[in-house]
Amino acid sequence: MNIVELNNNNFEQEVLKSQIPVLIDFWATWCGPCRMMAPVVDAIAKEKDGEVKVCKVNIDENQALAEKYGVMSIPTFVIIKNGSETGRTIGVQSKEEIMKLI
Repeated sequence: MNIVELNNNNFEQEVLKSQIPVLIDFWATWCGPCRMMAPVVDAIAKEKDGEVKVCKVNIDENQALAEKYGVMSIPTFVIIKNGSETGRTIGVQSKEEIMKLI
């Protein structure tokens, strides 16, 4: 399980050029629901290791990425496949709901 911290420098390589689907968790340290979702994101990263790349974007440190993807509320989960967004959900979700997007 390897969760990748995304920023402007590694976003293209880690996400847009990824050979496997990417789950991006847009979050912030001060966000209670984001902290509630952390164990779910960790579980998906373990369970889908090698099948799905799991990444996190701290919106306070990477505002440009949050703006680029139109993140208005957190946590926001975005699925990218072959460089294009294929799914999105906002707020506290069950692991099953996020897995359906993938």
